Amino acid sequence: MNRERAAELIWDAWQTGKRLDGLPPESRPRDTAEGMAAQASLAELAGPVSGWKIAATTVYARQYLDVPGPLPGVVFERFHHVEGAVVPADTMTMGVAEPEFAFRLKADPGPSPSLTAVLDAVDTMFLAIELPDSRYTDHQHAGGPQLLADVACAGRFVEGRAVPGWRDLDLPRRTVVLHADGEEFSRGAGSLVLGDPRLALHWLAMELARHGRRLRPGDIVTTGTATAPCPIRAGGHVVADFGELGSVEVRFAG
Repeated sequence: MNRERAAELIWDAWQTGKRLDGLPPESRPRDTAEGMAAQASLAELAGPVSGWKIAATTVYARQYLDVPGPLPGVVFERFHHVEGAVVPADTMTMGVAEPEFAFRLKADPGPSPSLTAVLDAVDTMFLAIELPDSRYTDHQHAGGPQLLADVACAGRFVEGRAVPGWRDLDLPRRTVVLHADGEEFSRGAGSLVLGDPRLALHWLAMELARHGRRLRPGDIVTTGTATAPCPIRAGGHVVADFGELGSVEVRFAG
């Protein structure tokens, strides 16, 4: 598998807006290891990297994508926004927004760390909205290895407010409500994120270790959607309401 060619094709599609029907046979990853290798080559073209995302943390998403488990993907600094910025409305292939619990690390939790070690390495938890996207015409049927090569449908990412006392909160039972253009679109909870967003963070640390990678100080990790995703549009406005924890919103350029 030509990982460099796979990365070149995906990055060209990302920059030009054209979409791939799939990677050519000689550049198509056949398994998770090859998908992660192609992803690493893509990061060499598109970096620097600000952290990681986890795709397919809900049962629905795994069924939709026909993958057996979650998928890790890098998040690029150039597509990382802070709440208040007007975000370009070019994330339109998938065209959705997802409310997420995210973490920023202050230390390296080490190789194959325990849950406690991972949580001890966290600087803060914050609220976020992810705007996933894919460079494939049909991401639903691309398969896990190709999705990994395409950084697990990473697109843009909006960082919101920090949440104090996150370690002691009952995140699985925390209700999350997603609003699109002033109307409620969906409801969910932290339990949809692999049972608890903190468990999703630990899953990522262990999964990266399987591929010779690890979390680093300063990395952000957004852990997966807590509701059904809502559609986005140019000129639109999305608000993710996390109840007592606060909210995060994003406006899109017209």
